[in-house]
Amino acid sequence: MKGVAVAAVLMITAGCAPAEAPAPLRTESTPANSAAFEVESQERQLPSDFGFGAPASDERIARWDIDIKPDGEGLPTGRGTVSEGATLYAIQCAVCHGATGIEGPDVALAEPGGSWEDTPTSRAIGVYWPHATTLYDYIQKAMPMATPGTLTPDETYAVIAYLLHINGLVPADAELDAASLVAIEMPARDRFVPDDRPGGATIR
Repeated sequence: MKGVAVAAVLMITAGCAPAEAPAPLRTESTPANSAAFEVESQERQLPSDFGFGAPASDERIARWDIDIKPDGEGLPTGRGTVSEGATLYAIQCAVCHGATGIEGPDVALAEPGGSWEDTPTSRAIGVYWPHATTLYDYIQKAMPMATPGTLTPDETYAVIAYLLHINGLVPADAELDAASLVAIEMPARDRFVPDDRPGGATIR
């Protein structure tokens, strides 16, 4: 009985002792810069160099600064003919867009007889695209699909010349460069307007 009494006294004493405050737990709502974690961040030693990558030199940045504006700003020096473009198209493009740009299996690039009255009959180049310069901007960045960015300026101009030809926009003997590409009037040019909304709730 004496042992039982001693055990009971110990349990009561332990129950009355002040409990230690639990350590603060980090939750999703804890601010990243809270005082509780500033010490942890200061103690953690981060390397000055992770051992990969290279500085972004002006030359490397220039390789990606390749946007072409609708007015032709940014177009590089080069030239290409419809016949040269036909050869390149057969090698690089026909597998996705078909032998003449209409067969697919991917999106048709041309639509004989296509038009835009109330709505465009397709998004083919000669029906939907408002600026010929947009072709250069897109092709140089995204095509050919398996190896984008590999066409030279001359090859890009040549492919565009062929695409415009199969859309009935340039003759078979056409040669394109920066100046002549800007001068081409696309059928859908007046179907688009600049988006000059200031933002917010404004709807036009």
